[in-house]
Amino acid sequence: VQLQASGGGWVQAGGSLRLSCAASVRTFSTVTMAWFRQAPGKERDFVAGISWGGITTYYAGSVKGRFTISRDNAKTTVYLQMNSLKPEDTAVYACAAAWIPRDTLVPSTPNDYHYWGQGTQVTVSS
Repeated sequence: VQLQASGGGWVQAGGSLRLSCAASVRTFSTVTMAWFRQAPGKERDFVAGISWGGITTYYAGSVKGRFTISRDNAKTTVYLQMNSLKPEDTAVYACAAAWIPRDTLVPSTPNDYHYWGQGTQVTVSS
């Protein structure tokens, strides 16, 4: 599985960005996807995840209500719409994939994910 993230950039506080993660896997519709982020000097944090069937989504408390994760299984792509961005959202955002048997479960720890993309930088200025 190869994951390619894109869509990062620079934006002022209050602005929006949409990240995309294209996956090269035939069985994308059976893969749970998630976004993590890592700011300089900090640990990698869970941002949002979506189950393989799209039934279940899960968000970190810090982004809930501002970010929306979605997926298009026909395009083997997962998206992260980020609105009302804050300077504290500045980080490298990476997408991750895992085979989770239950469509009602979205793990939030990095060790639960088997494949990772290279990350895309998001910078939010105040």
